[in-house]
Amino acid sequence: MAVSYTEILMEEQNKESRRERSVSSGYHINGDTEVNPGVCAYIVIAISLLLILCTFPFSLAFCIKVVQEYERSVIFRLGRLLRGGAKGPGLFFIIPCIDTYHKVDLRTVSFDVPPQEVLSKDSVTVTVDAVVYYRIRNATIAVTNIEDYGRSTRLLAATTLRNVLGIKYLSEILSERESISHVMQESLDEGTDPLGVKVERVEMKDVRLPVQLQRAMAAEAEASREARAKLIAAEGEQKASRALREASEVISDSPAALQLRYLQTLNSIAAEKNSTIVFPIPLELFKEFSKKMEVQ
Repeated sequence: MAVSYTEILMEEQNKESRRERSVSSGYHINGDTEVNPGVCAYIVIAISLLLILCTFPFSLAFCIKVVQEYERSVIFRLGRLLRGGAKGPGLFFIIPCIDTYHKVDLRTVSFDVPPQEVLSKDSVTVTVDAVVYYRIRNATIAVTNIEDYGRSTRLLAATTLRNVLGIKYLSEILSERESISHVMQESLDEGTDPLGVKVERVEMKDVRLPVQLQRAMAAEAEASREARAKLIAAEGEQKASRALREASEVISDSPAALQLRYLQTLNSIAAEKNSTIVFPIPLELFKEFSKKMEVQ
């Protein structure tokens, strides 16, 4: 009988909750069964405490440890997770020889996702790199549930980057970086939650296209700009011709307006200090001569 992913996830969550309850109560889970430390463990602990008392106060140098405000210490006693979870910040006590501890930094860590070659939905190969910011949400889970949470987070980030961009068109990758980063952040946060890691932010740094595609896109953009420029120039010529027609209609209604226009033209020419002035002769002067010739 096939088991759905939801049932598996619910089972893992139940195991995780039982494990957290065991940490707070002092019991530990071995598989699915909660067991207590054996008698031998208590004997070894008692002997260690006796040795500490015999060598006091010199033993304090090995028993007292300090962690910073941004650190937590996960302690294992005889291989079992110590009750109370992670210790810190400040002083904490360990029993030498039988206790081991791991310091976990809770500060935000950033890393660069190596450039990934991604095939977009419209079959275009692009190279994309990103940066991820994360921090440890639960130090106990980060130490006990996975061997190297940093390396696992990096591998998951690279895989998530390829998976998210693989279902996007090239235009969407170039124009919707913010939404893609948000989707990646949610997917990474969901994947790293069982590891005790909280992904705070994901940003796409650069999208590199093949050289041939860059040339084709540049040619397309240039052709589009030229087409718009020609269209704008044609619209300008059309508006200018309409304005000239309206001006000619105004001038034709008043012959004096034409004379004033001639005088304005002469004034603008004289302002340039030219030695040669072209003087336009109104056509109305020739009309009088043509009438006299017709009468004769």
